[in-house]
Amino acid sequence: MTPPAGVRAAHVLVHGGPSARTQSDWVAEEVPVALVFNGISHAVMMASPADLHDFALGFGITEGLLNHPDELYGVEVSESAEGLSVHLSVASACEWRLKERRRTLAGRTGCGLCGTDSLAEVRRTLPSCPEVSFNASVFGRALQALAADQAIQHLTGATHAAAWCAPSGETLIVREDVGRHNALDKVAGALLRSPWVGTSGFACITSRASFEMVQKAAMMGAGALAAVSAPTAMAIDTAQSCGLPLAGFLRGENFVAYTFPERLGLADATPPLIHGH
Repeated sequence: MTPPAGVRAAHVLVHGGPSARTQSDWVAEEVPVALVFNGISHAVMMASPADLHDFALGFGITEGLLNHPDELYGVEVSESAEGLSVHLSVASACEWRLKERRRTLAGRTGCGLCGTDSLAEVRRTLPSCPEVSFNASVFGRALQALAADQAIQHLTGATHAAAWCAPSGETLIVREDVGRHNALDKVAGALLRSPWVGTSGFACITSRASFEMVQKAAMMGAGALAAVSAPTAMAIDTAQSCGLPLAGFLRGENFVAYTFPERLGLADATPPLIHGH
């Protein structure tokens, strides 16, 4: 079979019981990817080497370096022995923002803040999220569809996935990556180049909901963020402040609403139990 981009064949030794056997397997590729804006190296991320145009645009938007997709004039990818370089040709306004920020993100997979040189850069001013209401059943529907679309995960067991979903729960865009932030950035970039840009929808992710994921969802204009795992306290605070409904622990039709439950289809909640009563 021809594997999807970002997957490589490997020969492995499997130990099972009293014996071991050799067999062929598939493993996820993980490479250093440098994002270079007008010749200025800004970020080096460990990422899956696929959908890099989406990654470049999505990263620029969700990190606040690009105010609009039109500020990105072109993307070129070059390969060297050290990894991949994604060269973004951007407007002078974007280059100015980059120079003002003066930071380099050089980190491990899943690291969103390595290299940030100012505490003020951690919490950015986020746009207010659109006030969209959903039926509670759509999140389980989205998760089921997302699980079916994870080709790399099915082969390797080593990647995260993110999706942009219609209000009905249909997954419109799915991207995978070894890094959870990267997967969501790739969705953001793909969304901006798709027929669904500007329409209502929500983001669904297979990871925990850290505050960076909340920030990126807000920058995408998501009506909600639904995660397989838990959010952090800072993620909840950030979602509350920017008006983003946040759901975690997606399990089939079940989930936990952390912010704005009335917009997640949970307006009629049972009062909490009081210990001893």
